[in-house]
Amino acid sequence: MEEVEWMQRRPKPEDLRVGLISWAGSYLTYEPYKNMVTTTAKGLGRRQTWEILVSNEHETQAVVRLRSLQGLYLLCEADGSLCYDRPRTSHHGCFLLRFHRNGKWTLQCIISGRYLESDGHDVFCNSRVLSAYHMWTPRPALHAHVVLYSPFNHCYARADSTAGRVWVDAPVPCLGECGFLLHFQDGCYHLETSTHCFLSHLDQLVSQPSSQTAFHMQVRPGGVVALSDGEGGMLYAQGPRLLLGLGSNPHRGEEWFILQHCPTWVSLRAKTRKFLSVLYGKYWFESDNDRPILQLRSANGCYLAQRRHRTVLANGHQLECDTFFRMHWNCGRIILQSPNGRFLGIAPNSLLIANATIPGPSEEFGIRLANRPFLALRGRYGYVGISSGHDLMQCNMDQPNCIHLLPCRQGIYHFQAQGGSFWSITSFGTFRPWGKFALNFCIELQGSNLLTVLAPNGFYMRSDRSGTLLADSEDITKECIWEF
Repeated sequence: MEEVEWMQRRPKPEDLRVGLISWAGSYLTYEPYKNMVTTTAKGLGRRQTWEILVSNEHETQAVVRLRSLQGLYLLCEADGSLCYDRPRTSHHGCFLLRFHRNGKWTLQCIISGRYLESDGHDVFCNSRVLSAYHMWTPRPALHAHVVLYSPFNHCYARADSTAGRVWVDAPVPCLGECGFLLHFQDGCYHLETSTHCFLSHLDQLVSQPSSQTAFHMQVRPGGVVALSDGEGGMLYAQGPRLLLGLGSNPHRGEEWFILQHCPTWVSLRAKTRKFLSVLYGKYWFESDNDRPILQLRSANGCYLAQRRHRTVLANGHQLECDTFFRMHWNCGRIILQSPNGRFLGIAPNSLLIANATIPGPSEEFGIRLANRPFLALRGRYGYVGISSGHDLMQCNMDQPNCIHLLPCRQGIYHFQAQGGSFWSITSFGTFRPWGKFALNFCIELQGSNLLTVLAPNGFYMRSDRSGTLLADSEDITKECIWEF
């Protein structure tokens, strides 16, 4: 499979987003109601997320602007103070971003030549003499479930639990083994596989995280990263089998990877119990997160497209209008409407066609996540997880807890905690992770990496500002949308 078929050459907005951690361990935060910037937050949330807009980049530096999720910019004023607004001139808000060998960043105001720094609370640009107080640690704001793509080898990293190794040999990231959970702890990163093992400095998978599984990360705008052990060893693919391991002599940039959100692959099953199949029976679910429109890309790199005589073939290209289908949901089953308004179904000869003007049971497809043995859910206030100070599931965590998926019926899953117990629901619509009996949760995809969950009590699961996970919403609101 050629690189151009699977690799997005232009980074998505989420690939450009980072959190910036000061020397004191707190995050650069914009305060929208005060028009100011501080470093008081201890976790990475929406107000700590910055989009790095690059206007000129070289190997060790770049000219950038920092834009918040609200669309306003980090601006340095003449007196050294910082504000949060729109640039008034072409250079207002521009910083010279330098990449240091220890993975730190420094940001120097283009106009004044002063460095961005923090005293642990306030942020300002006063000094032209570089010091440790000017160092910032970038943390990718991408969802923690990621894939690692090697531009040098044109392949994705893949964990092999049988051999206890990680190889960089997957041309298409359609396997669950290509997904990794990226854990951030004490300034370092731990790579957890889909079978909950961790990559170690010894190039092997181990069962528990430790100092031997902690990697330092160098970050470049656009999701380009390199991982090291902090002692000169870099992580890159080596040998004829492309074993991912530490080495000291990477050539021509082979230590650099592109960090991407783990893609969503699904399988579709008709009423006749037959699966839609081109190669492997899996499709990359690509959807506009603002509209109920999707594209399904098969493992051969082509898209499902409506063709003449109402047939549907896997020979479409990304920009063809005939590859866009409108999706409708019915209790966890998906209905696909073609560009001509007709609904997809299976003909008697087992071919996929767009024929029905009114959808019925024959036009409903069961859908199953094909490369997700677990979910890591992130809502408006953080990840879903367990907190030591609460007996209820929380939705404001800095790190996710995995929800193991036990398929029950198409679109219906049992949620299992990492200890083996099941999710239970209280009469108040809150959740506990130590139930004895499996309950049914209905998952409906709302975007490429977005979903909603219909809980066993008939309400949608949502995040709450208090931090408690709830299932009490009759309608789908912004708080009901989960990134996974």
